[in-house]
Amino acid sequence: MTRPALPWNQARHLLCVRLDALGDVLMCTPAMRALRAQHPERRLTLLASPAGAALAPYLDDVDAAIAYEAPWIKSSADLRPEQHRDRLATLAGHGFDAAVIFTSYSQSALPAALLCQLAGIPLRLAYCREQPYQLLSDWIADPEPGAMVRHEVQRQLDLVRHVGAEIADERLAFTPLPADIDAVRGRLRQAGIDPDGRWLVLHPGASAPARRYPPHHWQTLVRELGERVKCPLVFTGAAHEAAQIAQIVAPARESGGAPVHSFAGQLHIGELGALLSQASLVVSSNTGPTHLAAAVGAPVVDLSALPNPRYTPWRVPGRVPNHDVGCRNCARSICPQGHHDCPEKLAPSQVVDAVCSLLKQTEPYRRKEMRMA
Repeated sequence: MTRPALPWNQARHLLCVRLDALGDVLMCTPAMRALRAQHPERRLTLLASPAGAALAPYLDDVDAAIAYEAPWIKSSADLRPEQHRDRLATLAGHGFDAAVIFTSYSQSALPAALLCQLAGIPLRLAYCREQPYQLLSDWIADPEPGAMVRHEVQRQLDLVRHVGAEIADERLAFTPLPADIDAVRGRLRQAGIDPDGRWLVLHPGASAPARRYPPHHWQTLVRELGERVKCPLVFTGAAHEAAQIAQIVAPARESGGAPVHSFAGQLHIGELGALLSQASLVVSSNTGPTHLAAAVGAPVVDLSALPNPRYTPWRVPGRVPNHDVGCRNCARSICPQGHHDCPEKLAPSQVVDAVCSLLKQTEPYRRKEMRMA
């Protein structure tokens, strides 16, 4: 049962904790908007991984960010004990009134709750499965995954609603800077692409092996998009993915198909968001770019959410091409069967059908909106 929210209504300086990936932070932005709206003078500080903290300049509801590689989060760095003590001292020095700890159902909020308690933060909210005693002042017994499975965005909105924070606008948030928009439009023109014309962004990389669409399928996808959609294709990815992308695009370049360009390793997060905001449509295998595309209002064909509907595109036109899989709602990064059964069985023709369908639905309206912006 929701307790009276008066202490939370009065809290002016909140710490929002989301310590894992960039996409996970983006899925918390509607909940952070609700928290910001709860008090007219409220200030929000984000405690996040370095990748998550890099989002702060583009999140209108976040005033500051503190980067922290927590030892209880996957892929975090092995920091020395004194570095953890320094981070605790930093948190204590800010004098936060309250902390909201955002987690997925596979994570425990208690390590972060202890950190916040030791930092002297009096109000601490999170989901929890066991009795937290003094570690949390406010908490919800986590119903996932046993009683239900929700979209991650809805999970976080339900959490803050527990202390009286609600908002009508539940879209993801990311605002590219004007300089980033100008930079990517210039880059597109240098590549011979009309920024205001039809062109697609394709993001083949994925941090989790279980979500990676096979390179030979990407090659087929590029060829079929060239035949049916007939527009420039822009690949994005990290610098270490550039060689893989070069292998994907090589056959199309050799055959003289659709114009294909790779911006892999050339864009920082602001420029990537700006690029996605200008594209006619985005095809992504990675949850981070999928949620970033949704945050800037781009239509998305999502290849990353096949086994896990908790991460589908939120509040934007989207498609999740699928087939029957026995691992729906799987949260594993590596397939326990040792193969990529889910993405391997997804035919490129299904993806192209999804692209064509989504373009038909969205393109006339999207171009009109961008001309008016």
